[in-house]
Amino acid sequence: MRIDEHPILIMDGACGTNLQEMTIPEGAWGDKEGCNEYLNLTAPEVIQALHRSFIEAGAMVLETNTFGASSIVLAEYALEKEVNAINAAAVANARAAIGERPNRYVAGSLGPSTKLPSLGHIDYDSMYASYEEQLRALLSAGVDLLIVETGQDMLQMKIALVAAFSVLEEMALDVPVMASITIERTGTMLVGTDIAAATATLEPFPLFSLGLNCATGPADMISHIRYLSHNWPARISCVPNQGLPEVQDGKTMYPLSAADYAKHMHHFVKDFGVSIVGGCCGTTPDHIRALVEAMQNVAPAERSISS
Repeated sequence: MRIDEHPILIMDGACGTNLQEMTIPEGAWGDKEGCNEYLNLTAPEVIQALHRSFIEAGAMVLETNTFGASSIVLAEYALEKEVNAINAAAVANARAAIGERPNRYVAGSLGPSTKLPSLGHIDYDSMYASYEEQLRALLSAGVDLLIVETGQDMLQMKIALVAAFSVLEEMALDVPVMASITIERTGTMLVGTDIAAATATLEPFPLFSLGLNCATGPADMISHIRYLSHNWPARISCVPNQGLPEVQDGKTMYPLSAADYAKHMHHFVKDFGVSIVGGCCGTTPDHIRALVEAMQNVAPAERSISS
């Protein structure tokens, strides 16, 4: 089945917060501790085990461990020359976890980097070149779709998407592109853009989906998802955190139970027509397992788009 033929797509859960709970082989970090993407090369068995845990929980789409695998981020670890190797290994690790299972897909993840072009941290051409390099690596390795996620700056999102569609055209590939922005509790993206402005800005791109991920739990996404339900013509994705993070005994914790998380996601699908669901920071295989169960007897609501 083609990926766009599934009425609901269930993505995996968190990468970073789950890796923090896993045993990493001695020496795997080297002097690159904190660079999760480096583990694609040095501890592939760990990354594959994480992916496999989500596949076994019922996830249909695995995101590659490449959120920070652009030259911009990797340069902070003196790994900027390893972009191709790290991205290729990440795709291979996801494929290995899927094995021969049918109707399971690999999404190439592209994060926002650590620089905001709207604030002058980086110029357009430099950011474009970094995204272009990572996109070529992911597409050459054979991802089934792309997700530009955790967007915090609309200029950054536009640069990434222009690069994505340009590279797809040059490589003569038909790969769906998802865009996912991050709305803070203030009601806007980090640089002040609200959901209406973000939707209008991204409308010209031939996106497979637009949605939200990270920053908050599902409860704080309701008004933004409602807006997309009435104003975005294509598919909507919702990939929240496991609630708002709390610090307990010096450690970041996420409070939302698997059952409560799944209940919120059922509401988004049933009432707002969301058709791509998954989990961001804090979400575990148990959350995805509960999500899969919640999606068994629900269909995305029919939506009427405002003119």
